Amino acid sequence: MTSTETLSGAEIVLRALKDQGVDVIFGYPGGAVLPIYDALFQQNAIRHILVRHEQAAVHAAEGYARSTGKVGVVLVTSGPGATNAVTGLVDALMDSIPVVCLTGQVPTHLIGNDAFQEADTTGITRPATKHNYLVKDVNALGRILHEAFYVARSGRPGPVVVDLPKDVLINRGVYQGIPTAPHRSYRPVVDPDPQAIAQAVRMLKQAKRPIVYAGGGVINAGPEAARLLTEFVHLTGFPCTNTLMGLGAFPASDPQFLGMLGMHGTYEANLAMHGCDVMLNIGARFDDRVTGRLRDFSPNSLKIHADIDPSSINKNVRVDCAIVGDAARVLAALIAAWKADPTKPDTGALAAWWKQIDLWRARDCLRYRQDPAPNAVIKPQHAIKRLYEIVRETGRDVFITTEVGQHQMWAAQFWKFERPNRWLTSGGLGTMGYGLPAAIGAQIAHPEALVIDIAGEASILMNIQEMSTAAQYRLPVKVFILNNEYMGMVRQWQELLHGGRYSESYSAALPDFVKLAESFHAVGLRAKTLGDLDDVIREMLAVDRPVIADICVDKHENCFPMIPSGAAHNEMILGPEDEAPTGSAQPGVTEEGMVLV
Repeated sequence: MTSTETLSGAEIVLRALKDQGVDVIFGYPGGAVLPIYDALFQQNAIRHILVRHEQAAVHAAEGYARSTGKVGVVLVTSGPGATNAVTGLVDALMDSIPVVCLTGQVPTHLIGNDAFQEADTTGITRPATKHNYLVKDVNALGRILHEAFYVARSGRPGPVVVDLPKDVLINRGVYQGIPTAPHRSYRPVVDPDPQAIAQAVRMLKQAKRPIVYAGGGVINAGPEAARLLTEFVHLTGFPCTNTLMGLGAFPASDPQFLGMLGMHGTYEANLAMHGCDVMLNIGARFDDRVTGRLRDFSPNSLKIHADIDPSSINKNVRVDCAIVGDAARVLAALIAAWKADPTKPDTGALAAWWKQIDLWRARDCLRYRQDPAPNAVIKPQHAIKRLYEIVRETGRDVFITTEVGQHQMWAAQFWKFERPNRWLTSGGLGTMGYGLPAAIGAQIAHPEALVIDIAGEASILMNIQEMSTAAQYRLPVKVFILNNEYMGMVRQWQELLHGGRYSESYSAALPDFVKLAESFHAVGLRAKTLGDLDDVIREMLAVDRPVIADICVDKHENCFPMIPSGAAHNEMILGPEDEAPTGSAQPGVTEEGMVLV
């Protein structure tokens, strides 16, 4: 729809956002975008959340998007405002999060003149985004903004930058509304090829050791995709595992769930992936943290890969059956084809496969030893386990964000996600500082929910300034720090792979997190021993204010299982008594299970 009414560029921006259903944007003002901020001041339809750093604005928009399924919106100024947002944009690109980032730019006649706070934003962000635009004509602004939202949410979601010169925001033009015709060139395939679906079903029904491997694409396809995944897994009787980004796509309490797979995945999930004969990958991209050493990744299996992004298929791992389409539609088609195909699966072989998996499960790979004495040192695994158990007692809807490191992996291992969109973490880029602003975005989106950032004492300092944002908007986010006084994952790798040479991994001169919380108008709590832990958790949950809980944990605990970088799935280290493998494993099956090297 095109109107003959003329509006300023800034007014067109807000009209387009409102028409797209945007209710909140995360931003930080500056000279180039002041026309938009002036227009924001004169309306009440769209809420603005003032962050304290532009990187945090993008992470907050990611948290909002990941927890709602909507597009997150960011507004930053030119130059350093735009460049500060780049880390968040790459994070959203790697994890397929739909974000539209509006960046200010110097007036068009000054572009290329090294003007004050000028940066080549479109050039800088080209590899950091799914697509980007430099708007030079105010009359094209409405069309470009609507296209940006379409690109961000369609196909494989991702971040889109719209660079806005100041004169374009001031000039007046005609607003073009949401187009009714399909996009001319970008039309992602969402419906799978029936022949590929039929081929996949034939392969799966002939399988003797099948596995379903689901990733973040199932989350991105919406709650219906997660429901259909559960239906398909129950229909087939197959085991199911999730990637880090796919946690919550299949209920963790389901007996067919093997846990997370990959570098810090479970023994049973990784060995099932290694030993399967037919693998169905839905919405995952064969990331290196999942595959390990490529030449030894699931070496004897036929591989089916369903993904909405055709460029992801055969990119890292060659597959035997490729299905391009939306995860929900692929799963619906697989269910229908499975029911229509008269071939009977090999139930005897499947029963033997489950018997094998149960042997692997019996290893209890996530076990740890917690001294029960009240004055005992808290094990980090136990801290998360007790947090999960006490939160579950409340019955509240809970969203978990994390920073990046050991605490992130322990959270993935010990928190049981039953629903999609409740797990918000930085997977592909591994961005320290993600968790707190992402928690803010989730809390804005779900004001009645419980939002907890499981953090490390090193990661939380990366964007600690966002405690000020939480305080300003009275957001009762909870920061649960597993404080081991080290950059824990760095220390672990140095211990296991670099001869215990702890080069610059000690977090010297840490702040007093209780006093730090109080300085940000929040509540600070601390648990020093096991006897403190439950009381601190319960007090943290009871307070209707931002909280930092400093949980002092064992400084030397490592995160296991672990597949060392460059190793294969059957070369896991299960505990401190194991040594890192130095050679290639020879895959095989014994009466007890896969050979562990």
